Amino acid sequence: MSETDAAVPRDQRPPEDMDSAPETNLDEDDRLRPEFVSAVLDAVEARDAETARALVEPLHPADIADLLELVPDERRAQVAAALGDLVGAEVLSELNDYVRDTVVEALEPEQLAELASALDTDDAVAIIEDLDAEDQQAVLEAMEPEDRAAIETALSYGEETAGRLMQRDLVAVPEHWTVGKTIDYLRETVDLTSDFWEIFVVDATHKPVGTCQLSWVLRCPREIAMTDVMKREQTLIPVDMDQEEVALRFQKYALISAAVVDPSGRLVGMITVDDIVHIIQEEAGEDILRLSGAGDGDINEPVLDSYKARVRWLLSNLLTALLASTVIAHFEGTIEKMVALATLMPIVAGVGGNAGSQTMAVTVRALATNQITASNTWRTILREIRVALLNGASVAIVLGMGVSLVFMNPALGGVIAAAMMTNIVTAGFAGVAVPLIFDRFNVDPAVASSIFVTMITDSMGFLAFLGLATLVGLAG
Repeated sequence: MSETDAAVPRDQRPPEDMDSAPETNLDEDDRLRPEFVSAVLDAVEARDAETARALVEPLHPADIADLLELVPDERRAQVAAALGDLVGAEVLSELNDYVRDTVVEALEPEQLAELASALDTDDAVAIIEDLDAEDQQAVLEAMEPEDRAAIETALSYGEETAGRLMQRDLVAVPEHWTVGKTIDYLRETVDLTSDFWEIFVVDATHKPVGTCQLSWVLRCPREIAMTDVMKREQTLIPVDMDQEEVALRFQKYALISAAVVDPSGRLVGMITVDDIVHIIQEEAGEDILRLSGAGDGDINEPVLDSYKARVRWLLSNLLTALLASTVIAHFEGTIEKMVALATLMPIVAGVGGNAGSQTMAVTVRALATNQITASNTWRTILREIRVALLNGASVAIVLGMGVSLVFMNPALGGVIAAAMMTNIVTAGFAGVAVPLIFDRFNVDPAVASSIFVTMITDSMGFLAFLGLATLVGLAG
């Protein structure tokens, strides 16, 4: 221990993990290699917990979480039990939801309560909220009254809201305090949260009136009033705001942290940017997976859950495919007279489908980030139609000329060019209109749009190509 450390009371020193990174003899590239994972599993299988712990102990909590995710499902509880207290609160907070459920099931309520108490409120809630009602109650009863009250309050808010996301550990000071009094408070308060960079200034009713960065406090003379140092303009987050909207505010205003207020405007918690990074990643991945109908898309998700999430969209696609096949059947006679039509018609439908998917992806993202509002909806639709016209013209010219040369039939080239142009423009309109319609009716456009856009582009592609071929008498 250095002389500097000895001069600072133990309860006022920063946590050890903030002083230095944990020492490890493992090379960065060797962590979690198959050989390492196998060595841990072999030690656990041989009931040699000491060796397993020696292997895992140098790892960062996030790496321990990754290790548990790499272990086969049926071995996770056994590995977690062998590692004991190495699977601590930080490891639980880093675990994939499905893997965490497996690990948590192997813990006694008292153990889980102890781990949850060591976490920020938002991380503790993430663990406890997925428990069965009976297990949840047992864990809450094993917690200290103060921690239990904080968790129960957070659980009273809706899922995926700021109330669930916020942490209650923050630093707030009265507006009549000076910088000196604030510094003394920060130094003398033993149970103050150790991770903060912003101080909230509140009035007598505990409503936030301003915010002050920690660096400003440290650089100002002691006699200066906090109201003269703080920034009055701040972004306040309503406790019932959806977490996706919270993430958008953090992105838009480049926030590091933000105060969360209840309906009466009182300060009840704060949200920090590290929580938002997780939400942004989660929401972006969620939208991408919904567009494909893949459910949660988690490789740790139980097989039956993945099956249930995906099969309904496959069956829906089956119905839309039957509709497209009905269009083809209507022109069966035309196709029999000119086999080349059967060869070429998938091209029209396929390229149209890709064009629709492009437009749909852009629109869904714009809706998710609030780039499309009532004031620019029609401008957005017209923009996508103009893009579709340019794309359609380019692809139609290339395809039409190619078909004319290959089949030595300029009329066929003209028909497929016209059909391609029609389908791409239709795809552009459908790709933007379908998500907007779903959004207007409060249906998640990421979930339902792809099936309908695919149905429209397939049906229109076949109808336009075969209909035009019949109209001009190609098969006559």
